[in-house]
Amino acid sequence: MNAIPLVELRDYQVCFGDMTAVDGVSLTLHPGATLALVGESGSGKSLTALGIAGLEPPAARLSGSLRIDGVEMLGAPERVWRALRGARIGMVFQEAMGSLNPSMRIGTQVAEAIAAHRRLPKAEIARRVLNALAEVGLPEPHSKAAAFPHQLSGGQQQRVMIAMALAADPALLIADEPTTALDTTVQAQILALLVALQARRGLAMLFVSHDLAVVEGIAQQVAVMQHGRVVEAGPTAQVFAAPSHSCTAALLASRPRAIKRASAVDAAAVPALAVRDLAVVFRPHRVGGAKLRAVDGVSFSIAPGEALGLVGESGSGKSTIARAAVGLVAPASGTIRVFGHDPAESSGRRAMARAVQMVFQDAAGSLNPRLTIAQILAEPLAVHALAPPTQRSARAQRLLEEVGLSALHLDRYPHQLSGGQRQRVAIARALAVDPRLLVCDEPVSALDMTVQAQVLDLLGRIRRERGLALLFIGHDLEAVGAVSERIAVMKEGRVVEIGAADDVLQRPVTAYAQALVAAMPRRLARAVAAPPLLATAGT
Repeated sequence: MNAIPLVELRDYQVCFGDMTAVDGVSLTLHPGATLALVGESGSGKSLTALGIAGLEPPAARLSGSLRIDGVEMLGAPERVWRALRGARIGMVFQEAMGSLNPSMRIGTQVAEAIAAHRRLPKAEIARRVLNALAEVGLPEPHSKAAAFPHQLSGGQQQRVMIAMALAADPALLIADEPTTALDTTVQAQILALLVALQARRGLAMLFVSHDLAVVEGIAQQVAVMQHGRVVEAGPTAQVFAAPSHSCTAALLASRPRAIKRASAVDAAAVPALAVRDLAVVFRPHRVGGAKLRAVDGVSFSIAPGEALGLVGESGSGKSTIARAAVGLVAPASGTIRVFGHDPAESSGRRAMARAVQMVFQDAAGSLNPRLTIAQILAEPLAVHALAPPTQRSARAQRLLEEVGLSALHLDRYPHQLSGGQRQRVAIARALAVDPRLLVCDEPVSALDMTVQAQVLDLLGRIRRERGLALLFIGHDLEAVGAVSERIAVMKEGRVVEIGAADDVLQRPVTAYAQALVAAMPRRLARAVAAPPLLATAGT
């Protein structure tokens, strides 16, 4: 092993005013090695990774030591960092679409990354662009180079980000939650790609994640962060097998638990949701383009009090069905019935508006940023005339308490809450009108593992207490299986398999379902006595 570490942090500290966000972190990363930073949201792992690339926020005050290739970089001017980024350090962010320029073609963006560090003829840059796209497994590199980011899938966009990060042949790749927003099979493909590229190029990799199952399969060393500090570090297998800190034990124990099930389903009752031969077709965005048949002949039903999980890769039609179920998308053909009512008929719209509510994936995007939490929760009460103005504040407080928050949050705005808190508010808003069916579209995919477990537990408790039916959509098969009695597997707009959750996850019949299950990261089932998760309202 090289005597000089590629990256060395000593008592590294990041402060914002009186707040210390990263507190005395010491880490070492050698060439060719992989170090994973894990922890809950707000633990300081992403801020540490950004600092190693010289991308800390302008308001940050740094102290301690940060050495790259043995050279002290703390206080280095931006021109020095600019020479290092790309040439020695490449970075892949969580949200590829937000990192790519939507107005530039893919080839131009990759070429820009090469030209910033290499003086080469245009023809050579063009050749390297195609080679870079081919190396990350993108089919038809010429057509992908000519495409714009929105014309690629999420997995393809992330492959482009990896190509750009490696374009100038860096020694270190920093991957900050690179697979969190991807479905299971694409996640497995991206992880396999990173491992292969690392072996081929001899890269060092700093991998930031909240998914310990992913970390276990990719990193030799792991550092666990909590409240800005590294509370445990060492070989990954050793740390996960015998954690010495309660935070590590809690993270290992936070995988989704089985919180289902409806004890009995009345087959004779009117279904909470009945879908028959549903087809949804979207018009082309350009003249002469082909129509997109997003949903094609789908049929299923959900009994009152039952939970059905809907799984499949991105673009399989899951979210389109969810939106059709709540009336946000019009079917091209087929029928939808919510407790016997047709949402397309005027007589059924008022009944449906209260009978079914939706919880979206991006809570921040679904909550009005200009309203306080009290106003957000009072709005549906006013629209449906469920409480006079004098009683709405008290009702809003009871809703918050039901989802594990307190009256202290009523006067806050969405941006002042954590991701887990915002999702709890979104659930509370959905519950405000006393629905009988809850449609959850990827409600936990953007949350870290401990917060995921807490939100899933919350949904399970609310189901039991209110007798709710649930349509739960997700790409994390373990999370879906934890809350669902049955699972339907979708591919290219069709349901290819449906059955009891345990049967689909343990004994899948179709080749596609088998591939989905095989692509699940190996989940950690440790016999670790973790302490109870405290202060759930703060997540």
